[in-house]
Amino acid sequence: MRIGAIATAIVIGAGLLVAGSPAASAAARTPSAAVVVARAAAASCSTGKYQKQVEGYLRQLGYGKLSVDGRQSSSDCAAIKKFQSRYGIKPVSGLAGPTTHGVAKRLAGTKVSSCKASRSKVTVCVDLTHQTVFVLKKGGGYLLKPTVTRTGMKRYATPKGTYRIGQRANPEYSEKYKVNMYNWQRFNGGIGLHRTTTYLHDSWRGSHGCVNLLKSDAVFLYGKLKKGTTVKVYGRRPGT
Repeated sequence: MRIGAIATAIVIGAGLLVAGSPAASAAARTPSAAVVVARAAAASCSTGKYQKQVEGYLRQLGYGKLSVDGRQSSSDCAAIKKFQSRYGIKPVSGLAGPTTHGVAKRLAGTKVSSCKASRSKVTVCVDLTHQTVFVLKKGGGYLLKPTVTRTGMKRYATPKGTYRIGQRANPEYSEKYKVNMYNWQRFNGGIGLHRTTTYLHDSWRGSHGCVNLLKSDAVFLYGKLKKGTTVKVYGRRPGT
């Protein structure tokens, strides 16, 4: 047989079929084992380094009755993907990696009592230690459950204290940093809540004092809060 006439081979399981043969023609009409395996792999998730820890945190956070056993399952995969999608973690792969683990740990560790909010008014709570934000309703309960944030980096640490929302704009343009700040809600001088334009989970980043939010959270809060709403900032961001 001439080299140029050698047919393309199709791998099925451990066998090798030559295109053009009766067996190969039959195989072309049915899904190969390799295709079946590939499809199964695409529909599942790999087991991550922090599988068991993430299962525990997600169970605590209400993402279903996960079995905290360190073994990936279809329900674990779905829960982790849902969590990653909600908190802007990329890629949404279902893998329990360091970012997913870190975010889940921070959210699970955030305590309402640490804010010491008054039940007589709506309060935005900014937990610098856990890098989370949540909003408590007047009388109790959440307006927004704990979500992720990014606050001031070293030398620009977001100051602790109790403040009130003043100016609101969408967007507000920062002359100092030459950037639009969408869903802007100022609460302390030039510091405010606003949507981030960069990947929130880059650990080396920090703001210049503002409370950076995911787009979905920034939009939601812009529609719910108003001038005069109390903002409490407490704790300390690691490394500042």
